[in-house]
Amino acid sequence: MYLSPEQRAIGRENFNAAIGSKPARRDFLKKANQAAVAPGKGLGPMYFGYGESVSEPVRVGVIGTGDEGSVLLGAINPKYVTVKSIADIRPYNVWRAFNGDHYSADAYKARPGLMSVYGWTSETEARENVKVYGAYQDLLAQAKQDGIEAVIIALPLHLHAPAAVAAMKAGLHVLTEKLMGHTVHECKEMARVAEQTGLLLATGHQRHYNILYDDCVELIRRGLLGNLHHIRAQWHRGNLPGNDSWQQPMPKAAKPDDLQADHLDKKLLQYEAALKQAKQAGGKSLADCERRVAQVRAQIDDIVDAAKFGYRHLDIKDGSGKVVYRRPAIEELIRWRLWDRTGAGLMAELGSHQLDAASIFIAAAHGGKKQHPLSVAASSGRPLFPPDRDVEDHVHCIIEFPAPGYDPKDKNNSRKRIGVQYASINGNGFGGYGETVFGTDGTLLLDLEKEVMLYKTAETASKTKVVAAEGARNAGALRLDIDEAGDSESAAIGELGTVMADRGYTEELEHWAWCIRNRAPENQPRCHPKMALGDAVIALTTNIAARRGDRIEFKESWFDIASDETPEGVKPDLTRYK
Repeated sequence: MYLSPEQRAIGRENFNAAIGSKPARRDFLKKANQAAVAPGKGLGPMYFGYGESVSEPVRVGVIGTGDEGSVLLGAINPKYVTVKSIADIRPYNVWRAFNGDHYSADAYKARPGLMSVYGWTSETEARENVKVYGAYQDLLAQAKQDGIEAVIIALPLHLHAPAAVAAMKAGLHVLTEKLMGHTVHECKEMARVAEQTGLLLATGHQRHYNILYDDCVELIRRGLLGNLHHIRAQWHRGNLPGNDSWQQPMPKAAKPDDLQADHLDKKLLQYEAALKQAKQAGGKSLADCERRVAQVRAQIDDIVDAAKFGYRHLDIKDGSGKVVYRRPAIEELIRWRLWDRTGAGLMAELGSHQLDAASIFIAAAHGGKKQHPLSVAASSGRPLFPPDRDVEDHVHCIIEFPAPGYDPKDKNNSRKRIGVQYASINGNGFGGYGETVFGTDGTLLLDLEKEVMLYKTAETASKTKVVAAEGARNAGALRLDIDEAGDSESAAIGELGTVMADRGYTEELEHWAWCIRNRAPENQPRCHPKMALGDAVIALTTNIAARRGDRIEFKESWFDIASDETPEGVKPDLTRYK
């Protein structure tokens, strides 16, 4: 977001004052402060209304413990979830699942490992409590014997549907990472099996559990932004050839001619040198250095017969038939986000989160009723990277949603639409990622899922007063004094919520477990199959439009679990699951 520190401070104060002025929010925030609730642990029950614990933690198996799987492991609250087993075909992922990610302080905060979550003192002790499997099928085959009731799935996207369907057929509840499935027909297959089995199927669009986003919904419902008419979102990254966060380093032995073949060996030398110095100096850094050396050695030794598990060798050829890039099966496993067969590119991995957020805000403008999009126009390109992938470098789209009062049969109201403009690019990370929500009376800016700012336009409702902030008049920043609050306590109370709010992973897992323990028709995960299917239809249809450079009108049947129609033209077929 392109704001000065002064503008950010004004926007934060406006947002905090607006949230703190609402009696229900004030009461919640005061109680949370009095209870000294820690961020990410225990805030969800007070805010979303589920219990502070369950009668017995749900016993789960975790299938896939890579980057995102390890984030989910780190977000577990032991009051709600007990991990009984994990499955991953990569030894490095198994090591990190237990020990955590020690490459940086931020990495460890996001992925602290099971030993930290449950207080185990060694990996040996952890393995006495958690069984380890390779193929996910083996975990599912032993699920009942291991006492497992549910599974968390964080596999590459193309395996979401097979693993989820197999788990539900084995009688297990499921929480699968986003996107729900690789295709819309797979998403419908997953949803139908959930209906048939009566089991809970949740999808990990964690913005449904991000308190800051829910506070924004509250402001939109209250009409503080006026008429919502446009949303702009972006997720820009500075990835370039040779420095790409999706092109994970591979062991040199797996592909000696890879451009990053020496990356891990150089990192090992660096960490071993740091360890030697730490041993000479002593102090607290010694343990950290030892863990980093152990981690990079585990990554270097991460050699897998990926073809045995369905991953494929591929030769990419140019127009004359010459092989210009050779991909072994293990590369498809480690860099699965770069390939259409195993992933779905920027819209699935990044855009789906932000289009989900846009859908949440637009639903708030319609009194809480989710709206399906009307059309999407999109384009994508490959201007940066060599032929070492087949997903796009950039994607841009404009999606139209119905605004309140929209009526397709009424010429006067058929153009009442809310536009959502989205871009995800590589090669330049300026602006980072976030969403901007435009209304006739104000603007909300959400930055990095952690910070929210509120600005009012010059044409505001009579209940508010707008004055230019000192020193920011020329910059166009506006300060909002909310007369309905009438005191400075509102901003202070609202700030408590900003400080305590987290990204929503813990709340997502807690609520899923609570719903399992408290089965009732009304107790459903916030991102249930119908909700998750809607998000998948938007992301995957945008991919189709982007690759065609086309405009597509959405069909209501695509959002209907019972309908066989899909944007890709493939019918759901449960008979293909053995």
